[in-house]
Amino acid sequence: MIMKTTILILFLFTLGSHLTFAQSSAAEQEIIQLSEDKWQWMADKDVEKLEPLFHEKSNFVHMSGTWGKELELEIIETGSIWYKQADVHEVVVEIFGDTAILWNRITLLAEVRGNEVSNEFTVTEVYQQQDGDWKMLNLTFSSVRDEHRIER
Repeated sequence: MIMKTTILILFLFTLGSHLTFAQSSAAEQEIIQLSEDKWQWMADKDVEKLEPLFHEKSNFVHMSGTWGKELELEIIETGSIWYKQADVHEVVVEIFGDTAILWNRITLLAEVRGNEVSNEFTVTEVYQQQDGDWKMLNLTFSSVRDEHRIER
């Protein structure tokens, strides 16, 4: 009887661990896809799709300054920064309850005030789930060398 109980407990524990991992993996995949979509929307200057993604109090940290949602959307729409192409080399996601942090190591091809530039960045994206939707709270560009790696 003790052996059967022990086996049952181990089975349930293992099953619970796999279900938790599957849920986490699904949420991680959802965040990765959302980030990929965001890069495309930024390249397309599609502020109609970006507007509901960005939280009202979101912040954007760039090499030249930090600002909020309204200015970021204006910058994208007017093309004063045109995020032409983000080549993503690595992605790491961690979920903490209703908050997700995603790190991308990217090469960004952009046009900044009429000048085409290419930079290596690690981009930190912070999302929070609100009413069933993920909202971006923060996007931070950190300049890095091309051999930079994201350790988990």
